[in-house]
Amino acid sequence: MEKINAVITGVGGYVPDYVLTNDELSRMVDTNDEWIMTRIGVKERRILNEEGLGTSYMARKAAKQLMQKTQSDPASVDCVIVTTTTPDFHFPSTASILCDKLGLKNAFAFDLQAACSGFLYAMEVAAGMIQSGRHKKIIVCGADKMSSMVNYDDRATCPIFGDGAACVMMEATTEDYGVMDSILRTDGKGLPFLHMKAGGSVCPPSYFTVANKMHYLYQEGRTVFKYAVSNMSNVTAQIAERNGLNKDNIDWVIPHQANMRIIDAVAARLQVPIEKVMVNIQRYGNTSSGTLPLCLWDYEKKLKKGDNLIFTAFGAGFTWGASYVKWGYDGK
Repeated sequence: MEKINAVITGVGGYVPDYVLTNDELSRMVDTNDEWIMTRIGVKERRILNEEGLGTSYMARKAAKQLMQKTQSDPASVDCVIVTTTTPDFHFPSTASILCDKLGLKNAFAFDLQAACSGFLYAMEVAAGMIQSGRHKKIIVCGADKMSSMVNYDDRATCPIFGDGAACVMMEATTEDYGVMDSILRTDGKGLPFLHMKAGGSVCPPSYFTVANKMHYLYQEGRTVFKYAVSNMSNVTAQIAERNGLNKDNIDWVIPHQANMRIIDAVAARLQVPIEKVMVNIQRYGNTSSGTLPLCLWDYEKKLKKGDNLIFTAFGAGFTWGASYVKWGYDGK
């Protein structure tokens, strides 16, 4: 029996029209363009500011584009995985909403929560499902409306985040392309340093939690930065070494777009020039689980069949990891 691999066959993406620039942000909170660019590397970010629209709206836009590009019959999709930290509702899942909006009748769907590492985790889950032989076509979508949980009075966190979504189609193949290897980790040490204090079952919403601004993202930036640099750098070096990859045969590195200094550290560890690193943090900021697929969406035309890609991310939990993907089609 031939080995089944899970290959990416298309990418779709969406970012909102509204652009929140550093100049505008500096009129909202005590910050400026130089401070933000020096410490984070974000020039502007997209914000979904239309009333009544949430994460599923952006995911739907991205997924519809994906299905058009791949000429996919809705009936052929087996599963939808949406990875998000900002679901439309606690329940039902954002993925189930997506099924309805896309007219998918033969798919089951679920959300996956691994914060900024979500897309890596979801890609591995989808790959395993396809490699089992029981599923042939899966939509994996990373989508987050980070503006819904950002405190725009907090100068330390509000410049970092933006809104966006992107999806990939993953399909079965017997060719030697697709998700070749992954190293994924969770240690649970990150709770004190990156979380939302209220809104869950431990601390349900109340007048007190709202009045005390406990429904916003909380981050101890220096600690998170330290762990992100160390873990992303180490895990990318590990995945490269065990797959015989080096600066000469790595075609692209796709890092989570959290901070330009983290991205530079990962590139330096792999000794890969920045020209081979996908970077769009300056345009979108940190869209959490959306960053990796949005990089693919932006850079798709530059990708060639057989390219060696290393993905890496780090998120709340702490969660982190790296995946080696052999690209399956010419982007042009």
